[in-house]
Amino acid sequence: MPPTIIIRKATTEDCPRMLELINELALYERAPQEVTVTLPHFVESGFGANPVWWAFVAIEDGIIQGFALYYIRYSTWKGQKMYLEDIIVTEEARGKGIGAKLMDALIAEGKEKKFQGMTWQVLKWNEPAFNFYRKLKDVRFDDEWVNGIVDF
Repeated sequence: MPPTIIIRKATTEDCPRMLELINELALYERAPQEVTVTLPHFVESGFGANPVWWAFVAIEDGIIQGFALYYIRYSTWKGQKMYLEDIIVTEEARGKGIGAKLMDALIAEGKEKKFQGMTWQVLKWNEPAFNFYRKLKDVRFDDEWVNGIVDF
């Protein structure tokens, strides 16, 4: 019998597990030292008076096995768009359709909120991520734009 996966909106109680998965992703992306966010800051940023991110979690057998976190970006040409900051599925839970269910929840949310689309970034070397995203209907990758970064 296939596992039962529950997708729901994240709550403050989910944040410690979400941070565990963020650290797992940072190890995978070869940058564990780059995770400097604290749990209080993470919680405040998502559930405080002025949230700047929203997320869905994927639960299997009572354990969060993945999540998708987004925020709203604004395009002067298109209006509000969803920016997918991270979609993470813990390594042992991959291959169960969790990522696809999280993407379905994001797309449904974006349509409900009348966003003008969704964008995200993928590391050039992350072929498993490219393979995952290529399964999406109407997905395209932009070879024209280059990221600019300034740290404060």
